[in-house]
Amino acid sequence: MDSNNFSRSQKLLDISQRLRQSNYLTPHSNDQLYQSETHKKPNRSAVLICLFNEGDEIYVILTKRSSKLSSYSGHVSLPGGRTDEGDADDIRTALREAEEEIGLDPALVDVVTVLEPFVTKENVTVVPVLGILWNKQAFNPVLNADEVESIFYAPLEMFLKDENRRHEDREFQGDKYVLHYFDFKANNMVYVIWALTAGILISTASLVYQRPPEFEPRMPKFWKKNYSRF
Repeated sequence: MDSNNFSRSQKLLDISQRLRQSNYLTPHSNDQLYQSETHKKPNRSAVLICLFNEGDEIYVILTKRSSKLSSYSGHVSLPGGRTDEGDADDIRTALREAEEEIGLDPALVDVVTVLEPFVTKENVTVVPVLGILWNKQAFNPVLNADEVESIFYAPLEMFLKDENRRHEDREFQGDKYVLHYFDFKANNMVYVIWALTAGILISTASLVYQRPPEFEPRMPKFWKKNYSRF
């Protein structure tokens, strides 16, 4: 990394060092028992929270799912998907899926840690893998049209702000929670980031920036995620 890249990436370097040492994250990939007994369970997915620095902002890579898909078609999501039998761990799942969906070379991503899993209402375990893209210029997106309609980059800090956020109250099995919607303009389009993707990014932004959001997240209990630990 040359001096200019180092200067531009100093913020991410500091964040990377802090998160690697944090005890509120769970780097399961080094746990052999975890790999053999937990990772191989059905209904498990992993998503890649891939961050990069541009100017004074930290951005995250997001996609809009293809309208051809049978589930969650047209939704904004993080690159990722279901675990394959050949995946060694959640890191491999997230990196493989990102490469298949948007052509992101795993060699360009420095995985920092694996965050605690979220669980959907359908009882699918979703494991966020946090990584850093140090060389944005080397990433030339190649979209898998069967899975991804478009790709865009959103500032991570927006998920701590009340600006451009809508919400609605929901209830599931007696659990009252808030569903958050973030509207973001890019590529002459307005992308709506909501549901689990929004929840994961609210939690991640809280960890990265070491502060809670400007609003009360009140996330579903079934997600099994404590956003406020940082």
